[in-house]
Parts: sequence; C-alpha cells; structure tokens
Amino acid sequence: MTQTTIQTNSPPSSTMLYSQYASAFAGLFMRDLYVLRREIRPFIVRVAMNPLLFLFVFTYVIPHISGGASMNPTAAMAGNGFSTVLLPGLMAVAIMFSGIAAVALPLAVEFGTTREIDDRVMCPLPVAAVAIEKICFSAVQSVIAAAVVYPLAYYVPVVHPAAHVDSWLFLAVVVILASLTAGALGLTIGTSVKPQQIGLIFGVVVIPITFLGCVYYPWAGLKYIPWLKYAVLINPIVYMSEGLRASVTPSLPHMAPWLILTMLVVALTLLTTIGVRGFLRRVIG
Repeated sequence: MTQTTIQTNSPPSSTMLYSQYASAFAGLFMRDLYVLRREIRPFIVRVAMNPLLFLFVFTYVIPHISGGASMNPTAAMAGNGFSTVLLPGLMAVAIMFSGIAAVALPLAVEFGTTREIDDRVMCPLPVAAVAIEKICFSAVQSVIAAAVVYPLAYYVPVVHPAAHVDSWLFLAVVVILASLTAGALGLTIGTSVKPQQIGLIFGVVVIPITFLGCVYYPWAGLKYIPWLKYAVLINPIVYMSEGLRASVTPSLPHMAPWLILTMLVVALTLLTTIGVRGFLRRVIG
C-alpha cells in the first residue's frame, strides 16, 4: 500500500520574514542612493550656496570693509571670532534643511495627484517601515551636507574659527541624532500639511525655527532675555546647534553634553512617532 504524503505551505518563520523585510528595506535605500548619486552635483550646489553666501558677506566682506570683526556683537559676547560661532550653527542649518527637504518635498509630490507613494508601499514591507526608510535616507543627505558645509565655514572667513574636536565619538553621535531628527521633522511636516502648502510651511515654520535655533549665537547668550532662553527649548534645532558647538567648538559656551543627547533622543522619538502616524493616515486612510 502506497502512502501519500500531503505537504502544506507553512507560514514563513519570523527569521525569514525579517530577512525579507531587511532585503526590501535595503532595496528601497539603495534605489534612493542611486538617484542621489546621479544628482549629487545639484545636491552639493543646493547645500553649499546659502551658507557660502552668508559666510562670504558676514565673515569676509564685512570684516574687510569694517577693519575687523570686532563690530559684531555676537563675536564680542562669545569671546571668539564670529566665524567660530557660525561654524557649528551653519552645520546644524545644513543638516536641518537637507533632512527636511529630503523628506517633505518628495512627499509633496508622492502624495499629490499622481499618488506615486503607492508604488513604494507596495513593496514587501510594513507601511511604517517605508516611512522609517525615508528618515534614514534623509539622514545620509544631512551627513553629506554637514561635511560639505564644514570646509566652507572653516576656510571662507577672514579669521578661521577656533575648531577643535575633543571626542570624535560624541561628534558622530550628535551628527547622527541630529540628521535623523531633521528627517523625522521633515516626515512630520510632509504628512501634516497639504502638498500645495509645503512652500508656505518653509516660510512660516522652518525659517523662524532656524533664526530661533541658536544658530547664530550660543544658547548661553540668551541669558539677557530669560523668557526667550527657555521658550526656545522646544525647538529641536537648538540641540543640533548646541551639540555641534560642544563637539566642534568646545571653547564656546554650550549646553551640557548629556542634556543635548537626551533632548535629541526625545525630539527624534516624538517627531518619528508623529511622522509615522501621519504617514500611515495619509497612505491607508
């Protein structure tokens, strides 16, 4: 008597499932990297143009026409050249703008009438993981932006900034956390407003938080305006600027490193949660 064995398709194990997710995530990431590689020159020009013009005017032109940088009140307050104050601040701005632009602007297109986002969410990944991939890829762009801005902020000024890194590990952690936070902020913005309002958000939200993000002055300098000193603490750009200030220009007054890292983690967690929920609502709802 012949015995027939009936085989049934068993559900994939968790290991196989996670491997499939990892492969799909890597595929999306490599696709975005390929697109970035093809557009790397326009990307670098876009990142470098604003800080280059700012540095040229405020740290090259003005010192030459005024006979020195001592006329700048921020430099006098900090006890260093204005270029030293600007170096970490402009790196923070580059990280923030690149992170937001890398997520919010593409989402404005993908959530538009063409619904290009549907192509992404059809890959074998949880929908939330597609949003996380956008944050991670934007972080890569932010790190590149910081690397591009650093030599500009160091060599363009008449007086080179007093830059010195005491801990490369702390600098790496700050840059990574700041880059991820910027991407999470971009996801929050991109999923919270209508695609046609993205340009308005940059003028109404992004520019104000930049000027109030301790980019052009240390946070300690706000001691003369107590209400503003504590009001700006809700701004994640403050911790990006202060973290880079503590890492790259430790001679300037800055927040305690433990406080910087803690608040960057809090901001990253909060913005990622809000952004992913908004992404799920826009895609599924």
